[in-house]
Amino acid sequence: MLDTLTFLLQKLFLLAHIKLSSLLPPLTRRSERGESPPSGCPPRFQRGDLLEVPRTLFTHFGIYLGEDRVAHLIPDVLPALTSDSRQIQRMVTNTRLLLGVLSKRASIRTDSVEDFAYGAGILLNHMDRTVLRSPLSGEEVAQRAERLVGSVSYSLLWNNCEHYVTYCRYGSAESLQTDQFCEWLKSLIRDQRNVLFTALFGVLSMACLGISSSTALPTLLVPFTLWMAS
Repeated sequence: MLDTLTFLLQKLFLLAHIKLSSLLPPLTRRSERGESPPSGCPPRFQRGDLLEVPRTLFTHFGIYLGEDRVAHLIPDVLPALTSDSRQIQRMVTNTRLLLGVLSKRASIRTDSVEDFAYGAGILLNHMDRTVLRSPLSGEEVAQRAERLVGSVSYSLLWNNCEHYVTYCRYGSAESLQTDQFCEWLKSLIRDQRNVLFTALFGVLSMACLGISSSTALPTLLVPFTLWMAS
């Protein structure tokens, strides 16, 4: 049952990524748009700072390394397909990102502050207010982030960009976004009205599509799983 719930959680997170990606144009570097790169980084950023970029449905995280460089974890299928560092280092497009989510592959990479933010505002060390642990020294945070650069496995729930930065800055990987989502899902599962709804939906499916293993099994299994978990 745990595997089933984990699968459902990951698919719901995937739908959130797909909805967001459909709203964004393909990502390109400033240099590819014919604009010159920034001459320097904002003085307020210090090596080891945790940068947050709020998006429509989630927040993206990175660690500032100095010299206008940010290390961050992003889903990316390309490292599993090629070892050409020049291709991999190009900005990750929405297609690469979605395929990375599906294949559970990601890349911890460095980009400029501007490419990392992609036009959004940046929150500086905002997570320090919510995490109980004290942050490590800036240099240790940056060194941890640099050691992990490269291709890694990816999980929407258990190994995402937030796990990466919390490990680097606080010494323990965790994701507040995942925790909040799981709490919402648990409250949804505990609501026994959802059991009746899924059972009714299953009966309607059998009435419209006919009784077969593909309709009868979900009709029985899904409500039973929700009932036992509630």
